[in-house]
Amino acid sequence: MDKLIQQNPGAAEVLAQLSTAAPRKLGRREFFRATGIAGGGLLLGIALPAGHRFAQAQQQRMVYPPAAFVRIAPDDSVTVLINKLEFGQGVMTAMPMLIAEELDCDWNKVRAEHAPAAQVYAHPGFGIQMTGGSTSIASSYTQFRTIGASARLMLLQAAATEWKTPLERLDTRDGVIIEIGGGKRRAPYGRFAEAAARLPVPERVGVKADRKDFKLIGKPTRRLDARDKVNGRARFSIDQGLPNMRVALVARPPVFGGRVAKVDDARARAIKGVQAVLTVATDRGGSGVAVIADGYWPAKQGRDALAIDWTLPPGVSTPTQMAQYRALAAQPGRPARSDGSPEAIKTAARTIDAEFEFPYLAHASMEPLSALVDLKSDRMTVICGSQFQTIDQVLAAQAAELKPEQVDLVTTYAGGGFGRRANPSSDYLVEAVRVARAMKTAGIDAPVKVIWTREDDMQGGYYRPAHVHRVTVGLDAKGAPVGWQHVLVGQSILRGTAFEKFMVKDGVDATITEGVVDTPYRLPNLQVSVHHPEANVPVLWWRAVGHTHTAYVMETLIDELAAAARQDPIAFRLGLLDAQHTRHRAVLNLLRERSGWAAPPAKGRARGVAVHESFGSVCGHVVEVSVQGNEIRVHKVTSAIDCGTAVNPLTVEAQVQSAMVYGLSAALHGRITLKDGRVEQSNFNDYPVLRLPEMPDTSVHIVPSSAAPTGVGEPGTPPIAPAVANAVFALTGKRLRKLPFDLAAA
Repeated sequence: MDKLIQQNPGAAEVLAQLSTAAPRKLGRREFFRATGIAGGGLLLGIALPAGHRFAQAQQQRMVYPPAAFVRIAPDDSVTVLINKLEFGQGVMTAMPMLIAEELDCDWNKVRAEHAPAAQVYAHPGFGIQMTGGSTSIASSYTQFRTIGASARLMLLQAAATEWKTPLERLDTRDGVIIEIGGGKRRAPYGRFAEAAARLPVPERVGVKADRKDFKLIGKPTRRLDARDKVNGRARFSIDQGLPNMRVALVARPPVFGGRVAKVDDARARAIKGVQAVLTVATDRGGSGVAVIADGYWPAKQGRDALAIDWTLPPGVSTPTQMAQYRALAAQPGRPARSDGSPEAIKTAARTIDAEFEFPYLAHASMEPLSALVDLKSDRMTVICGSQFQTIDQVLAAQAAELKPEQVDLVTTYAGGGFGRRANPSSDYLVEAVRVARAMKTAGIDAPVKVIWTREDDMQGGYYRPAHVHRVTVGLDAKGAPVGWQHVLVGQSILRGTAFEKFMVKDGVDATITEGVVDTPYRLPNLQVSVHHPEANVPVLWWRAVGHTHTAYVMETLIDELAAAARQDPIAFRLGLLDAQHTRHRAVLNLLRERSGWAAPPAKGRARGVAVHESFGSVCGHVVEVSVQGNEIRVHKVTSAIDCGTAVNPLTVEAQVQSAMVYGLSAALHGRITLKDGRVEQSNFNDYPVLRLPEMPDTSVHIVPSSAAPTGVGEPGTPPIAPAVANAVFALTGKRLRKLPFDLAAA
């Protein structure tokens, strides 16, 4: 996803492949209705022209309408509308910090809400409203600060007019406008918000240039949404409800793309609360059976009581698939990078041959998927934790045979996502709209909430693709690399999506090779090629995307080269990095300092290190492990990250820890397997995630930086598994080539 953002293909072309309809336009009246403020309060600069479009030229000039992002109420509270999805990563705090820094308001009076779906909220670098690629803060850093500075200037201009005083004699402090000298008048922002609303947005405005002037940015700041999440007031997607609402659960085919042949619904209809049983289209050309009821449990009981005969396509079995992948990996594929001579490896004094296997992985979000749809004849409201607002709005409209401007997409809190809620096909939303339409046809005129159980998503969702890597590295007599031949095998995430045109070049999906073709290490005669086999398993980006497997291969092999050269693993890495890779060097040096690398670990333990760049940031871990029998225990993780300016260090710390835990869960436990096309795992009992007794002691260290922010949400995931594997090697001498870890088979 990070390359998707960086390449900036432009929203118009993506949307053209999704729909002939344009993204929804947001006029003044619609904005009042969508943000729920028509009844009171003052919206700063509310006078958006009807049909306002946030043109690319305006973005380049950094002209943003404060109207869409800042709301100042009569009580002087400041509400910031967040154009991203808050699903645990902290944007409801860090992004308001950016506006508040330049607006100079009282932080104790700042609030945050999700913005409605509208083109004015498009990602500045990509042109559609979305959350992904660890870009929320990076893409909003200048934008939101500029919005805050513009709003402050408009308030000052309004005060200068009312007080009949030169603008230069006015200043602000904590949400109050102050007259310098003379009358020394003071008044809170709320007094001038209505007048400021009538002023034009400044075309050019300055932001604070000196970091010493920052009052909020860079300061550890408690989350604005923490209290409501602790006391239960925060409402997530699955908590939403509307009057007269029905609940639906869908029985989906056990093999992807399967269809209903025959259904016996007599027992289901006999359950109290069940109102209808309807056949609906599901994802990937399949069909399923929706049970409509007046609550979750009758819908669940009704679905469990169905007897369905399915017509099923041929399905994947994991052992057969991996054998096919290994056979492909033994042959060169489509070239992704070719440096120097492929023949150079024949001059090597010795070679390392390694084959790596990675399974399918589920996203396993804490909150399962859900969507609430209220479908009318000429309008529809969709309430969900949307990670892809623009695409979801367009595809939901298509499914309802409406125009995007007839669809109100309301974004709520979501309990995790990790890419699952950013599906180019909007699968769970489109399915919910189809259920709503089927209800209309059946004479049920009511909103419906379609809920996925955890088993539904574990067995019928989308997955991180399975992969096989085969690598041959040639070394000279001193252990230095002289050639590197690397073949990757895995399904393309992007094939068949609107993004294929931009990220699949010459048959190579860029998400499978990231982390290899752009390695920072000096690896002469590097040859990389790819196979993209087809498989009847839906795949999607997963936290950190391709880096989740490429970092493992690269960092364990670099560690193996260090051992072959009989060098310290950190020193060896530093020696393979050119001088321009200052961020890698800073992270490695910080890890060495803060982890106690030079001191021997406790008896029976060993340390390992890995570092990797993804989403513009460099992150690394030093881990300390022990082994008892065939059980690996991770005792301590020391993490370091260079993410440019850390807007909220508390958020950075939390995200690095979260990403590390997510990656550690996959390394120790994560595996989706299939038998005859059926997923064998169903819930956390057979797809476990890290539990509290397994949690290591952690510390996160941020490289000081004045550079612009880079990604934080994902970079901590890729280096954790290789760091653990390298520590296991240091302790046992065993190289782990297959995930999840299995010491008995190593």
